[in-house]
Amino acid sequence: MAFESLSDKLQNVFRNLRGKGRLSEADVKASMKEVKMALLEADVSFKVVKQFIKAVEERAVGADVMNSLTPGQQVIKIVHEELIRLMGSETTELKLNGGITVLMMMGLQGAGKTTTAAKLAGKLKAKGKRPLLVACDVYRPAAIKQLQVNGEKQGVEVFTMGENQKPVNIAKGAYEYARKNGFNVVILDTAGRLHIDEDMMKELQEIRENVPIDQTLLTVDAMTGQDAVNVATTFEEKIGIDGVILTKLDGDTRGGAALSIKAVTGKPILYTGMGEKLSDLEQFYPDRMASRILGMGDVLTLIEKAQETVDEEKAKAMTQKLKKAQFGFDDYLESMNQMKKMGGLSSVLSMMPGLGSQMKGIEDAIDEKKMARTEAIILSMTPKERSNPEILNPSRKNRIARGAGVDIAEVNRLVKQFEQMRKMMKQMPGLLGGGRHGKRGRFKFPF
Repeated sequence: MAFESLSDKLQNVFRNLRGKGRLSEADVKASMKEVKMALLEADVSFKVVKQFIKAVEERAVGADVMNSLTPGQQVIKIVHEELIRLMGSETTELKLNGGITVLMMMGLQGAGKTTTAAKLAGKLKAKGKRPLLVACDVYRPAAIKQLQVNGEKQGVEVFTMGENQKPVNIAKGAYEYARKNGFNVVILDTAGRLHIDEDMMKELQEIRENVPIDQTLLTVDAMTGQDAVNVATTFEEKIGIDGVILTKLDGDTRGGAALSIKAVTGKPILYTGMGEKLSDLEQFYPDRMASRILGMGDVLTLIEKAQETVDEEKAKAMTQKLKKAQFGFDDYLESMNQMKKMGGLSSVLSMMPGLGSQMKGIEDAIDEKKMARTEAIILSMTPKERSNPEILNPSRKNRIARGAGVDIAEVNRLVKQFEQMRKMMKQMPGLLGGGRHGKRGRFKFPF
């Protein structure tokens, strides 16, 4: 889970602060020392950490904080605000002009650039744009085929001239093709290398000189930490970048790249790749990310994901069933499918303030690797058993286990997890009752 390690350490530091009635300057400095170590262990740039700690300490030792009734919460508020400032303060939108917008994707090999190009094309298509993907990587085996396959999945056309053409000629040809055929966004998937070299830089410069590039987007692997920051710095110096897309952030438990790139390069993070699916590309919101890091959740992103993936009528029906204690295994199976569409339970838990630790006991139930067995168990039940889990006695469970080809212990585990989930869903404040969150209106949770 993104930032898991850093988030756990910071929450431990702030738990101690909350327990103090008053704070001394020594308390603040001791806490900031721990925060400093947590950030350095998360692979955040030393220079960035030093500036961050200095900014927090200067604000935290002020009279307004020291004399407040809740000094610990005041310090956490300051850390939250400084984290937002560190990552960019405001969300930066991708700039699209009125004519044809040309986006040049750059990055090292293995950073996920080709897949990200297809993800971005799908996102822009969903917003009503007509994107054209362009295969400019003529060096990596199967790079063109990969883009074509992903483009087809997204319903986006891919322009290619084969492997024997110069990338600059492909880019020029694609721009002319887009102009004649009504495309309004051109996404150039340029070649990556295993490391930065002069040939790659010259090739990118040549494309930039011959095609009207509107935005240069650098794709970097979040899991490489400080190396990602170094790559971004070099590309900015050699080519110039307008924005960064961080890939594999879902697998980066440290978060050093996300916390360092904006501060070091001055360039904003536009999107984050949060999974392998072509839909797993999220706009980067510094304030929401800061809240996630501090364990405050990210309800707005959760709401947006739900609105994009959840069938509203089904959600209403499930909510009513939960309220009336009529939620059965058929609904449970449907809820798992809805959860899967939203990125999985771990993704949802990371955005739920204060619920992650309570729900970890049921996380296995919606582990994608175990989904098939879970489905087999549920489908081995009779319709009456799925609707009334209370009637599942030992003999029924034995029959279900034989039908699903699993041990009875797995059936017992699933039934227990189901009861835990049903109980937890009833307790969720605001979610089942249609509580309001800011201007977003009612949130229908997908169970």
